[in-house]
Amino acid sequence: MSHPEIVLVTAADLPAQRDTELLVAELAREGVQAVVLPWDDPFDWTEVPLVVLRTPWDYYHRLDEFLAWTAHIDRVTRLHNPAAVVTWNSHKGYLLDLQARGVPILPTQLLQSTDDPAVALRAINSATGELVVKPAVGVGAIGAKRGRGDDPALLQHAEALLAAGDVLVQPFAPEVVHGEVSLIYFEDVFSHAVRKRPAAGEFRVQDDYGGTVHPYEPTQAEHEVAVAALPVTQIPVTYARVDLVHFEGSPAVMELEVIEPELFLRHAPGSAARFAQALKRALRE
Repeated sequence: MSHPEIVLVTAADLPAQRDTELLVAELAREGVQAVVLPWDDPFDWTEVPLVVLRTPWDYYHRLDEFLAWTAHIDRVTRLHNPAAVVTWNSHKGYLLDLQARGVPILPTQLLQSTDDPAVALRAINSATGELVVKPAVGVGAIGAKRGRGDDPALLQHAEALLAAGDVLVQPFAPEVVHGEVSLIYFEDVFSHAVRKRPAAGEFRVQDDYGGTVHPYEPTQAEHEVAVAALPVTQIPVTYARVDLVHFEGSPAVMELEVIEPELFLRHAPGSAARFAQALKRALRE
């Protein structure tokens, strides 16, 4: 095939995504040829002016290989978002960087795989109230478990996670049962927002667990927290999603997603066009 102007990056075993299809169509309306390829495809990436990470949702299984690939793409062409931001965002310890910059986050304790497991598990066991324990590298709430710090099942889960990598420990935010808010930005300009509601009896909002997505109008306080989080990347990004939950009465960042966030374009009329225009500007720079 002739070389496209933009490649939208996905995973080899991922079915076609409606949002990506919408984006390809909007780019075509802007006069930009775009194709969708897996990140590990044997393709001549040097011939593509712009490579955009969209749904490479298998990257965490092969993190070192993926980060090496992003660094390579950054050298031979342009990658959005840039490889340095991807590396930083690939480990959820970045939340502590947000906190250090004064951005409200859901309180987070980082347990490192190099820590003494007994000491790490005592930190969980001594906590009061419900906790969520999850891997520091991962997507889609995979590996996240909710429970009390003195629950043997939670401690066993944390121990297994620590044997494989770093772990985050956070208090369970009761407000998440009413939904998690996601604000989406293109070139640091607000585009749209959604509220992701978990299924009854569930705390994970992803559709794999029965979660649903609804249009949402953010409050001024939510806007302020999200906007404060964006500059912490230190390198300008073309797209970002800020996930918020209310904790003790105020919005707090659960995640700042700048690698491969779902952007919920199909839930917000005009958002695919806004993203396409941002990518066209990036292409023409």
